[in-house]
Formats: sequence, C-alpha cells, structure tokens
Amino acid sequence: MKPTIYDVARAAGVSTATVSKVINGTGRISDKTRKRVTEIMEELRYQPSMVAAALTRRSTSTVGLMLPDLANPYFAEIARAVEDRGHEFGFSLLICSTDNDPSKEEKYLSLMVQKCVDGIMIATSTGQDGLLRELAEQRMPIVAISRELPSLPVDTVMVDDFMGGYMAGKHLVGLGHRRIGIIAEKLGASSSPERIRGCRQAMAEAGIEADDSLIAEASYTVDGGRKAAARLLGGGEPPTALFACNDVLAIGALQAAFERGLQVPEQLSVVGFDNTMLATITAPPLTTVSQPIQDIGRRAFDALLQEIRGEKRTKQRLVLLPELVVRRSTAPVAGGL
Repeated sequence: MKPTIYDVARAAGVSTATVSKVINGTGRISDKTRKRVTEIMEELRYQPSMVAAALTRRSTSTVGLMLPDLANPYFAEIARAVEDRGHEFGFSLLICSTDNDPSKEEKYLSLMVQKCVDGIMIATSTGQDGLLRELAEQRMPIVAISRELPSLPVDTVMVDDFMGGYMAGKHLVGLGHRRIGIIAEKLGASSSPERIRGCRQAMAEAGIEADDSLIAEASYTVDGGRKAAARLLGGGEPPTALFACNDVLAIGALQAAFERGLQVPEQLSVVGFDNTMLATITAPPLTTVSQPIQDIGRRAFDALLQEIRGEKRTKQRLVLLPELVVRRSTAPVAGGL
C-alpha cells in the first residue's frame, strides 16, 4: 500500500498540515522540521498526490500544452497558434514534448500540476487516461487537440481526418493510380486509422480492393517515413503513389524515392497531410491535405479559457474541415489514365 500524508505526519511527529506546508513550500516551518519531514518522505518513498495538489491551486494565468514532438512543424505551428491566442488574454504557455512516452507524460502532468497551471491541452497519444480522468473529475480544465480521448469528459478540437484521407485518395484515384501505398505514423493513434479509412473509401468507390500489404507503419520521423516507403517500394509490385499521414513522413517518402532513382511525380506520386511550411520547400513542392492549424490552436485555447472561467456546462467535439492543396508531387500515373 502506498504511504499517505498521514503516515508521513505520524513518522515525523508533526501534523498533516505541517507536511502539506513542506510539500507546497508554504507557511513558516523551521529548517529542522522541514528537513525531518523531507527525510521521512524519502524513507517512505512518499509521492504527493497530483490531484490533491490540483485542488489547492490558484490562478497563475498559465496553461500547459503536451505535444508528442515540438520538432514536428505541425505541432510547432499548433504551439505558436495557442501561444499567440493565449497572449491576447494575458496567459503564458508551458510546453512539454512527450515523444508519446507514458513515463514522460506522467512526469510532465506532475510538473504542470506543481506549476499550478490553470488548464491543460493534450495533443499527444497519452497513456495516462486514469490520471487525466482524476484531474478532470476534480475540474481541472482539459482540452484535446487533434486527438480523441473518448474515455474522458473533455472538449476536443480536431480536423476531419476521414475527409482528409478521402480527399487524398480521391485525388490519386482521379490521376489513374490503382496501387496506392499508405504510410501511417501510428496505427494506435485515432488520426491515422481515420485517414487510412478515408483514403480506402475513395479507392473502394473506384472499384479498387483494399490491400493491407500496401500499408506501412512508421516512427514519428523523416527517417521513419523513408524506411516505411522503402519497404513499400521494394516489393514485387510497388505502388505508383504514396499517401503519407503527415508531411514529415511524406518527406521521408520523397527521400526513399530519390534513393531508388525514382522521379517524383513522373514515376511516383506523393501526397502528405498537414500542409506545414515543409510542404512548400520540398523538391518538388508537396501536394498535401491542409489542416486549418491556426484555427485549431485558437479554438482549442478558447475552449480551455471558457472552462477556466466556468463559462461552459457541456463538452464539445469541434471538427474542422481540411482542404486539398495540389502542388507538383502528384501527376497522372505513368502510361496515362
């Protein structure tokens, strides 16, 4: 059984109020008592309750934002949109990159509570549903960005992933492609399956049967996209087009095509997803499904602010529409339509 604050107080010979003051760094406590309580907590391996700490927080005009990877331009642009919107209302932003690592997620959630943030935005595939549920039950304002958290009573702001995948598939099918490979960032994330489902729906409408061998899962990096694309392109009957579930993976696909001596788009068409700044500086410029990134960030902050101010009584799932941006990385399949 985990030690409690009562166990610490009993072992240290002080009141629970004194232990609480030591934990929170408040009140007038002698150095001797503070040292004694700290030593007992270490001996008992006592971890203060994050939720209990959240209950005593005061407004700090600070909000937390958990991202999987700030180096990914999509999440960097989301962070900037949230930061800019927060600045309009006098709020500061605490940003944490989790790498989709549950241990980091727990660490950063603890940090946010310790820093007494007024609310938390989640843009990562969290493995901390239980902890988030506790915080939500204690009325910590939480908003999910570009992620579904179906087991939690929180607001969600995201793009229509199914429609985005459908647009990508429809575009490639319209160019005559019938062997379309798909590179997914993570099949466990809610966005990837929906983007795949949308692309396959467009293919099904064109009479193209689903082929699971043409789906490759990749790590969340350019190199991950390159390796996944290389696997697809190295098969006996390689695809004539690739749909990558984000722009970072699409750039990896372009690298894989270059390494194999394939010309894009003459021999291989590539479509990305997000329409980050990277899409305009690739060679050739990338056809991609555009997310309204600025709008997502602003609306997510607005939803959180309403929660913080107690202005919302119901939770909402706001789904924004994507748009296909056609550039020079796609062309009719070789040999004509």
